[in-house]
Amino acid sequence: MSALHPLAERLIDPLRGNALTAANAADWAARPGEHVLFFSGDPVRFQEAADVAVVLPELQAAFVNRFDVGVVLRADEDAVARRWGVQHWPSLVFLRDGGWLGTVSGMQDWTDFVTAVAAVLQKTPGRAPGIGIPVLAAASSSCH
Repeated sequence: MSALHPLAERLIDPLRGNALTAANAADWAARPGEHVLFFSGDPVRFQEAADVAVVLPELQAAFVNRFDVGVVLRADEDAVARRWGVQHWPSLVFLRDGGWLGTVSGMQDWTDFVTAVAAVLQKTPGRAPGIGIPVLAAASSSCH
């Protein structure tokens, strides 16, 4: 498995602990506030990941640092992606207080990116797609 693209690596701030692994991603994401998980994917296969890595700090600035960014390390992307229902690379998963807001995948035109991020940030946190099957209580207690 290849390493992160250098442009994705520069998003990692050791002081903020935002290099995410399968071991620390859930705790990092559960902190209060709004967060973005950046899944870059293989930089050879998904060349637009470098573009998203360049645009991501600009999105942060456009939203007045409303959210912080965690970069999911390549070795752990598949495990962390399953938790948040990520199926496309590159992807940005938006969370609030540990709850899933939505995912924006791929590189987009600036206006489309801003519109998509604004729409996601307006949502109420919920369950990520693909996480378990909701269990509903039976209407009656009798067996069939």
